[in-house]
Amino acid sequence: MVNPRLALLHPYPFERWRELTSDIRPPAHLLPISLGIGEPRHKTPALIEEALVQALPALSGYPATAGEPALREAVAAWVHRRYGVALNPGTQVLPVNGSREALFAFAQVVIDDTRPGATVVCPNPFYQIYEGAALLGGAQPHYVASDAARNFAADWDSVPAEVWARTQLLYVCSPGNPTGAVMPLPEWQRLFELSDRHGFVIASDECYSEIYFRDEPPHGPPIGSLEAAKALGRDDFRNLVAFTSLSKRSNVPGLRSGFVAGDARWITPFLLYRTYHGSAMSGMVQRASIAAWGDEAHVVANRELYRTKFAEVTPMLAQVLDVKLPDAAFYLWAGLPAVCGGDEIEYARGLLAQYNVAVLPGRLLAREVAGRPNPGAGRIRMALVATPAECREAAQRIVSYTQELTRRPSP
Repeated sequence: MVNPRLALLHPYPFERWRELTSDIRPPAHLLPISLGIGEPRHKTPALIEEALVQALPALSGYPATAGEPALREAVAAWVHRRYGVALNPGTQVLPVNGSREALFAFAQVVIDDTRPGATVVCPNPFYQIYEGAALLGGAQPHYVASDAARNFAADWDSVPAEVWARTQLLYVCSPGNPTGAVMPLPEWQRLFELSDRHGFVIASDECYSEIYFRDEPPHGPPIGSLEAAKALGRDDFRNLVAFTSLSKRSNVPGLRSGFVAGDARWITPFLLYRTYHGSAMSGMVQRASIAAWGDEAHVVANRELYRTKFAEVTPMLAQVLDVKLPDAAFYLWAGLPAVCGGDEIEYARGLLAQYNVAVLPGRLLAREVAGRPNPGAGRIRMALVATPAECREAAQRIVSYTQELTRRPSP
Protein backbone atom coordinates (compact mmCIF):
# COMPACT_ATOMS: atom_id res chain seq x y z
CA MET A 1 0.00 0.00 0.00
CA VAL A 2 1.11 3.55 -0.71
CA ASN A 3 -0.31 6.91 0.22
CA PRO A 4 -3.31 7.23 -2.16
CA ARG A 5 -2.74 10.97 -2.42
CA LEU A 6 0.41 10.31 -4.45
CA ALA A 7 -1.90 9.37 -7.34
CA LEU A 8 -3.22 12.95 -7.34
CA LEU A 9 0.14 14.45 -8.29
CA HIS A 10 0.69 15.69 -11.83
CA PRO A 11 3.94 14.87 -13.62
CA TYR A 12 6.51 17.58 -13.00
CA PRO A 13 6.78 20.02 -15.97
CA PHE A 14 10.27 18.93 -16.97
CA GLU A 15 9.36 15.25 -16.75
CA ARG A 16 6.34 15.92 -18.97
CA TRP A 17 8.49 17.90 -21.42
CA ARG A 18 11.00 15.04 -21.67
CA GLU A 19 8.14 12.72 -22.57
CA LEU A 20 6.82 15.14 -25.19
CA THR A 21 10.25 15.43 -26.85
CA SER A 22 11.52 11.87 -26.49
CA ASP A 23 11.18 11.31 -30.25
CA ILE A 24 13.13 14.43 -31.24
CA ARG A 25 16.75 14.32 -32.38
CA PRO A 26 18.00 17.91 -32.56
CA PRO A 27 20.52 18.87 -35.25
CA ALA A 28 23.98 17.86 -34.04
CA HIS A 29 25.74 20.74 -35.81
CA LEU A 30 24.01 23.29 -33.58
CA LEU A 31 25.16 23.82 -30.00
CA PRO A 32 22.32 22.83 -27.67
CA ILE A 33 21.02 25.83 -25.72
CA SER A 34 18.54 25.33 -22.90
CA LEU A 35 16.29 28.17 -21.76
CA GLY A 36 13.87 25.68 -20.27
CA ILE A 37 15.02 25.07 -16.70
CA GLY A 38 15.37 27.96 -14.27
CA GLU A 39 18.74 26.75 -13.02
CA PRO A 40 21.29 29.55 -12.49
CA ARG A 41 24.45 28.91 -14.47
CA HIS A 42 26.58 31.91 -13.60
CA LYS A 43 29.81 31.16 -11.77
CA THR A 44 29.55 30.49 -8.04
CA PRO A 45 31.35 33.27 -6.13
CA ALA A 46 34.80 32.26 -4.87
CA LEU A 47 34.06 33.49 -1.35
CA ILE A 48 31.28 30.89 -1.02
CA GLU A 49 33.45 28.08 -2.35
CA GLU A 50 36.26 29.04 0.00
CA ALA A 51 33.95 29.18 3.01
CA LEU A 52 32.60 25.73 2.12
CA VAL A 53 36.09 24.22 1.95
CA GLN A 54 37.20 25.86 5.17
CA ALA A 55 34.16 24.42 6.93
CA LEU A 56 35.04 20.77 6.19
CA PRO A 57 35.66 20.04 9.90
CA ALA A 58 31.95 20.72 10.50
CA LEU A 59 31.23 17.31 8.94
CA SER A 60 32.28 15.67 12.21
CA GLY A 61 29.18 16.76 14.09
CA TYR A 62 25.42 16.63 13.75
CA PRO A 63 23.96 20.04 12.85
CA ALA A 64 21.06 21.49 14.80
CA THR A 65 17.75 21.80 12.95
CA ALA A 66 17.40 25.39 14.16
CA GLY A 67 20.76 26.24 12.63
CA GLU A 68 23.75 27.95 14.16
CA PRO A 69 23.03 31.26 15.89
CA ALA A 70 25.61 32.89 13.60
CA LEU A 71 23.62 31.87 10.51
CA ARG A 72 20.30 33.09 11.90
CA GLU A 73 21.98 36.36 12.84
CA ALA A 74 23.49 36.69 9.33
CA VAL A 75 20.05 36.17 7.82
CA ALA A 76 18.43 38.70 10.13
CA ALA A 77 21.17 41.22 9.31
CA TRP A 78 20.58 40.73 5.58
CA VAL A 79 16.81 41.15 5.97
CA HIS A 80 17.43 44.40 7.86
CA ARG A 81 19.80 45.74 5.19
CA ARG A 82 17.56 44.70 2.32
CA TYR A 83 14.11 45.51 3.68
CA GLY A 84 14.64 47.65 6.78
CA VAL A 85 12.90 44.96 8.84
CA ALA A 86 14.13 43.89 12.29
CA LEU A 87 13.78 40.19 13.08
CA ASN A 88 14.49 38.20 16.22
CA PRO A 89 17.07 35.65 14.98
CA GLY A 90 16.08 33.16 17.65
CA THR A 91 12.32 33.08 17.07
CA GLN A 92 11.57 34.55 13.64
CA VAL A 93 14.27 32.99 11.43
CA LEU A 94 14.81 29.34 10.47
CA PRO A 95 17.42 28.03 7.98
CA VAL A 96 16.07 25.59 5.37
CA ASN A 97 17.57 23.38 2.68
CA GLY A 98 16.46 25.59 -0.18
CA SER A 99 13.05 27.18 -0.59
CA ARG A 100 11.61 24.24 -2.52
CA GLU A 101 11.60 21.71 0.31
CA ALA A 102 10.47 24.36 2.79
CA LEU A 103 7.54 25.51 0.63
CA PHE A 104 6.38 21.91 0.45
CA ALA A 105 6.97 21.03 4.09
CA PHE A 106 5.31 24.19 5.42
CA ALA A 107 1.98 23.16 3.95
CA GLN A 108 2.11 19.92 5.92
CA VAL A 109 2.34 22.01 9.11
CA VAL A 110 -0.44 24.44 8.22
CA ILE A 111 -3.10 22.26 6.58
CA ASP A 112 -5.75 20.75 8.82
CA ASP A 113 -7.34 18.10 6.63
CA THR A 114 -9.97 17.31 9.28
CA ARG A 115 -11.71 20.58 8.42
CA PRO A 116 -14.20 20.19 5.55
CA GLY A 117 -13.16 21.82 2.30
CA ALA A 118 -9.57 22.58 3.33
CA THR A 119 -8.24 24.80 0.51
CA VAL A 120 -4.87 26.11 -0.60
CA VAL A 121 -4.92 29.09 -2.96
CA CYS A 122 -2.08 29.59 -5.42
CA PRO A 123 -1.44 31.57 -8.62
CA ASN A 124 -1.96 30.03 -12.04
CA PRO A 125 0.54 29.57 -13.74
CA PHE A 126 2.57 28.53 -10.76
CA TYR A 127 5.50 26.66 -9.24
CA GLN A 128 4.20 23.09 -9.09
CA ILE A 129 5.44 22.53 -5.53
CA TYR A 130 2.45 24.58 -4.32
CA GLU A 131 -0.02 22.21 -5.92
CA GLY A 132 1.77 19.06 -4.77
CA ALA A 133 2.04 20.34 -1.21
CA ALA A 134 -1.69 21.05 -1.13
CA LEU A 135 -2.70 17.69 -2.54
CA LEU A 136 -0.42 15.63 -0.29
CA GLY A 137 -1.56 17.68 2.70
CA GLY A 138 -5.16 16.70 2.02
CA ALA A 139 -6.31 20.10 0.73
CA GLN A 140 -7.90 21.20 -2.51
CA PRO A 141 -5.91 23.68 -4.62
CA HIS A 142 -7.71 26.75 -5.94
CA TYR A 143 -5.95 28.29 -8.93
CA VAL A 144 -5.93 32.06 -9.47
CA ALA A 145 -5.40 33.07 -13.09
CA SER A 146 -2.96 35.83 -13.99
CA ASP A 147 -4.12 39.11 -15.48
CA ALA A 148 -2.35 39.92 -18.75
CA ALA A 149 -3.49 43.55 -18.47
CA ARG A 150 -1.40 43.88 -15.27
CA ASN A 151 1.77 42.25 -16.57
CA PHE A 152 0.41 38.84 -15.55
CA ALA A 153 -0.11 39.61 -11.87
CA ALA A 154 -2.47 37.20 -10.07
CA ASP A 155 -6.12 38.28 -10.14
CA TRP A 156 -6.90 37.80 -6.45
CA ASP A 157 -10.26 39.54 -6.82
CA SER A 158 -11.43 36.63 -8.96
CA VAL A 159 -11.42 34.31 -5.93
CA PRO A 160 -14.99 33.84 -4.62
CA ALA A 161 -15.68 34.76 -1.00
CA GLU A 162 -16.69 31.18 -0.20
CA VAL A 163 -13.26 29.97 -1.34
CA TRP A 164 -11.45 32.48 0.86
CA ALA A 165 -13.66 31.34 3.77
CA ARG A 166 -12.29 27.79 3.62
CA THR A 167 -8.72 28.75 2.67
CA GLN A 168 -6.02 27.66 5.11
CA LEU A 169 -2.90 28.59 3.13
CA LEU A 170 -2.16 31.07 0.36
CA TYR A 171 0.97 30.73 -1.77
CA VAL A 172 2.25 34.01 -3.16
CA CYS A 173 5.22 34.24 -5.53
CA SER A 174 6.67 37.73 -5.98
CA PRO A 175 8.61 38.17 -8.23
CA GLY A 176 6.52 35.56 -9.94
CA ASN A 177 7.49 32.35 -11.71
CA PRO A 178 7.01 32.28 -14.68
CA THR A 179 5.67 35.78 -15.23
CA GLY A 180 8.11 37.92 -13.26
CA ALA A 181 5.24 40.01 -11.84
CA VAL A 182 5.91 41.87 -8.58
CA MET A 183 3.13 42.57 -6.10
CA PRO A 184 2.80 46.26 -5.08
CA LEU A 185 1.96 47.40 -1.56
CA PRO A 186 -1.83 47.82 -2.16
CA GLU A 187 -2.00 44.21 -3.30
CA TRP A 188 -0.26 43.07 -0.13
CA GLN A 189 -2.70 45.13 1.90
CA ARG A 190 -5.61 43.38 0.20
CA LEU A 191 -4.17 39.94 0.99
CA PHE A 192 -3.41 40.86 4.60
CA GLU A 193 -6.99 42.03 5.05
CA LEU A 194 -8.29 38.75 3.63
CA SER A 195 -5.93 36.79 5.88
CA ASP A 196 -7.20 38.68 8.95
CA ARG A 197 -10.80 38.10 7.94
CA HIS A 198 -10.50 34.39 7.19
CA GLY A 199 -7.50 33.31 9.26
CA PHE A 200 -5.39 31.75 6.52
CA VAL A 201 -1.58 31.78 6.44
CA ILE A 202 0.40 33.46 3.67
CA ALA A 203 3.51 31.68 2.39
CA SER A 204 5.48 34.21 0.35
CA ASP A 205 7.95 32.70 -2.13
CA GLU A 206 10.60 35.39 -2.75
CA CYS A 207 13.51 33.43 -4.22
CA TYR A 208 13.82 35.81 -7.24
CA SER A 209 13.87 38.98 -5.15
CA GLU A 210 17.44 39.99 -6.03
CA ILE A 211 17.12 39.84 -9.82
CA TYR A 212 15.67 43.11 -11.05
CA PHE A 213 16.48 45.48 -13.87
CA ARG A 214 16.76 49.01 -12.56
CA ASP A 215 17.56 50.60 -9.25
CA GLU A 216 14.50 52.84 -9.36
CA PRO A 217 10.75 52.04 -9.73
CA PRO A 218 8.99 50.33 -11.38
CA HIS A 219 11.71 47.74 -11.97
CA GLY A 220 13.77 48.52 -8.87
CA PRO A 221 14.16 46.30 -5.79
CA PRO A 222 10.91 44.33 -5.40
CA ILE A 223 9.05 44.95 -2.17
CA GLY A 224 9.17 41.94 0.14
CA SER A 225 6.29 40.58 2.17
CA LEU A 226 7.94 41.40 5.51
CA GLU A 227 8.68 44.89 4.23
CA ALA A 228 5.06 45.30 3.18
CA ALA A 229 3.84 44.07 6.55
CA LYS A 230 6.01 46.56 8.40
CA ALA A 231 4.86 49.41 6.14
CA LEU A 232 1.27 48.51 6.97
CA GLY A 233 1.85 48.35 10.72
CA ARG A 234 1.93 44.56 10.98
CA ASP A 235 5.16 44.29 12.98
CA ASP A 236 4.19 40.91 14.42
CA PHE A 237 4.00 39.50 10.84
CA ARG A 238 0.87 37.63 11.88
CA ASN A 239 0.09 34.66 9.66
CA LEU A 240 2.95 35.58 7.30
CA VAL A 241 6.06 33.54 6.52
CA ALA A 242 8.56 34.54 3.81
CA PHE A 243 10.72 32.00 1.95
CA THR A 244 14.05 33.06 0.44
CA SER A 245 16.90 31.15 -1.18
CA LEU A 246 20.55 31.64 -2.09
CA SER A 247 20.16 29.65 -5.32
CA LYS A 248 19.30 32.54 -7.64
CA ARG A 249 20.77 35.38 -5.57
CA SER A 250 24.22 33.81 -5.25
CA ASN A 251 24.34 31.21 -8.07
CA VAL A 252 24.49 28.22 -5.74
CA PRO A 253 21.50 26.00 -6.60
CA GLY A 254 23.50 22.97 -5.52
CA LEU A 255 24.12 24.38 -2.04
CA ARG A 256 20.42 23.96 -1.14
CA SER A 257 20.34 26.84 1.28
CA GLY A 258 17.67 29.35 2.19
CA PHE A 259 15.59 30.53 5.10
CA VAL A 260 12.06 31.17 6.28
CA ALA A 261 11.20 34.20 8.37
CA GLY A 262 8.14 35.85 9.83
CA ASP A 263 5.45 35.00 12.34
CA ALA A 264 7.11 33.23 15.30
CA ARG A 265 3.79 31.46 15.97
CA TRP A 266 4.35 29.52 12.75
CA ILE A 267 8.15 29.30 12.84
CA THR A 268 7.91 27.36 16.14
CA PRO A 269 5.70 24.49 14.89
CA PHE A 270 7.60 24.44 11.61
CA LEU A 271 10.83 23.89 13.56
CA LEU A 272 9.15 21.05 15.47
CA TYR A 273 8.06 19.43 12.20
CA ARG A 274 11.52 19.78 10.69
CA THR A 275 13.15 18.29 13.79
CA TYR A 276 11.27 15.05 13.10
CA HIS A 277 11.68 15.39 9.35
CA GLY A 278 15.49 15.25 9.48
CA SER A 279 15.90 18.62 7.80
CA ALA A 280 18.98 20.00 9.55
CA MET A 281 21.31 21.99 7.28
CA SER A 282 24.88 20.71 7.05
CA GLY A 283 27.36 22.70 9.10
CA MET A 284 29.46 23.20 5.98
CA VAL A 285 26.52 24.67 4.13
CA GLN A 286 25.71 26.90 7.08
CA ARG A 287 29.20 28.41 7.09
CA ALA A 288 29.10 28.99 3.33
CA SER A 289 25.65 30.54 3.71
CA ILE A 290 26.91 32.97 6.33
CA ALA A 291 29.54 34.14 3.84
CA ALA A 292 26.93 34.49 1.08
CA TRP A 293 24.38 36.46 3.12
CA GLY A 294 27.12 38.76 4.34
CA ASP A 295 28.31 39.86 0.91
CA GLU A 296 26.46 42.01 -1.64
CA ALA A 297 29.21 42.64 -4.20
CA HIS A 298 28.67 39.29 -5.92
CA VAL A 299 24.91 39.89 -5.94
CA VAL A 300 25.32 43.24 -7.69
CA ALA A 301 27.62 41.65 -10.28
CA ASN A 302 25.17 38.80 -10.83
CA ARG A 303 22.25 41.20 -11.26
CA GLU A 304 24.26 43.28 -13.74
CA LEU A 305 24.87 40.20 -15.89
CA TYR A 306 21.15 39.45 -16.02
CA ARG A 307 20.40 43.07 -16.86
CA THR A 308 22.80 42.91 -19.79
CA LYS A 309 21.23 39.73 -21.13
CA PHE A 310 17.66 41.00 -20.84
CA ALA A 311 18.58 44.33 -22.45
CA GLU A 312 20.09 42.53 -25.43
CA VAL A 313 17.68 39.64 -25.85
CA THR A 314 14.25 41.14 -25.11
CA PRO A 315 14.23 43.57 -28.09
CA MET A 316 15.39 40.79 -30.40
CA LEU A 317 12.58 38.47 -29.36
CA ALA A 318 10.02 41.28 -29.42
CA GLN A 319 10.41 41.33 -33.22
CA VAL A 320 8.51 38.04 -33.45
CA LEU A 321 6.94 37.32 -30.04
CA ASP A 322 4.61 39.14 -27.65
CA VAL A 323 7.19 39.78 -24.97
CA LYS A 324 8.48 42.61 -22.80
CA LEU A 325 10.72 43.16 -19.83
CA PRO A 326 9.18 41.59 -16.71
CA ASP A 327 9.01 43.31 -13.36
CA ALA A 328 11.83 41.08 -12.07
CA ALA A 329 13.22 37.47 -12.06
CA PHE A 330 15.10 35.84 -14.92
CA TYR A 331 12.20 34.62 -17.09
CA LEU A 332 10.55 35.90 -20.24
CA TRP A 333 6.88 34.91 -20.50
CA ALA A 334 6.30 35.23 -24.23
CA GLY A 335 3.15 34.97 -26.32
CA LEU A 336 3.30 33.31 -29.72
CA PRO A 337 2.13 35.00 -32.93
CA ALA A 338 -1.22 34.02 -34.38
CA VAL A 339 0.46 32.01 -37.13
CA CYS A 340 1.44 29.44 -34.50
CA GLY A 341 -2.21 28.76 -33.76
CA GLY A 342 -1.71 29.07 -30.01
CA ASP A 343 -0.06 25.65 -29.79
CA GLU A 344 3.06 26.37 -27.78
CA ILE A 345 3.89 22.69 -27.37
CA GLU A 346 4.22 22.15 -31.12
CA TYR A 347 6.11 25.45 -31.40
CA ALA A 348 8.59 24.36 -28.72
CA ARG A 349 8.97 20.90 -30.27
CA GLY A 350 9.73 22.43 -33.65
CA LEU A 351 12.22 24.87 -32.15
CA LEU A 352 14.07 22.02 -30.49
CA ALA A 353 13.94 19.79 -33.56
CA GLN A 354 15.14 22.43 -36.02
CA TYR A 355 17.31 24.79 -33.96
CA ASN A 356 18.34 22.82 -30.83
CA VAL A 357 16.92 25.44 -28.45
CA ALA A 358 14.84 24.28 -25.49
CA VAL A 359 12.06 26.43 -24.00
CA LEU A 360 9.21 25.39 -21.72
CA PRO A 361 5.62 25.35 -23.06
CA GLY A 362 3.41 27.53 -20.89
CA ARG A 363 0.55 25.10 -20.40
CA LEU A 364 2.88 22.74 -18.52
CA LEU A 365 3.15 25.41 -15.82
CA ALA A 366 -0.59 26.00 -15.39
CA ARG A 367 -3.97 24.30 -15.15
CA GLU A 368 -7.24 24.54 -17.04
CA VAL A 369 -9.91 25.21 -14.43
CA ALA A 370 -13.69 24.94 -14.67
CA GLY A 371 -13.64 25.11 -18.44
CA ARG A 372 -11.55 28.29 -18.51
CA PRO A 373 -8.57 28.12 -20.88
CA ASN A 374 -5.20 27.17 -19.51
CA PRO A 375 -3.52 30.57 -18.89
CA GLY A 376 -0.22 29.19 -20.13
CA ALA A 377 -1.58 28.18 -23.53
CA GLY A 378 0.00 30.06 -26.40
CA ARG A 379 2.99 31.11 -24.28
CA ILE A 380 6.49 29.89 -23.63
CA ARG A 381 8.79 30.46 -20.67
CA MET A 382 12.41 31.27 -21.39
CA ALA A 383 14.95 31.31 -18.56
CA LEU A 384 17.88 33.55 -19.48
CA VAL A 385 20.30 31.57 -17.35
CA ALA A 386 22.84 30.65 -20.03
CA THR A 387 25.84 32.78 -20.92
CA PRO A 388 25.20 36.11 -22.67
CA ALA A 389 26.58 34.69 -25.92
CA GLU A 390 24.35 31.62 -25.69
CA CYS A 391 21.29 33.74 -24.88
CA ARG A 392 21.95 35.97 -27.92
CA GLU A 393 22.44 32.92 -30.12
CA ALA A 394 19.25 31.33 -28.80
CA ALA A 395 17.32 34.55 -29.46
CA GLN A 396 18.61 34.69 -33.03
CA ARG A 397 17.53 31.09 -33.63
CA ILE A 398 14.08 31.77 -32.14
CA VAL A 399 13.67 34.80 -34.41
CA SER A 400 14.71 32.76 -37.47
CA TYR A 401 12.42 29.88 -36.56
CA THR A 402 9.42 32.12 -35.92
CA GLN A 403 9.97 34.06 -39.14
CA GLU A 404 10.07 30.77 -41.03
CA LEU A 405 6.72 29.82 -39.53
CA THR A 406 5.19 33.10 -40.65
CA ARG A 407 6.34 32.49 -44.22
CA ARG A 408 4.88 29.00 -44.44
CA PRO A 409 1.63 28.70 -46.43
CA SER A 410 -1.48 27.99 -44.39
CA PRO A 411 -2.57 24.35 -44.45
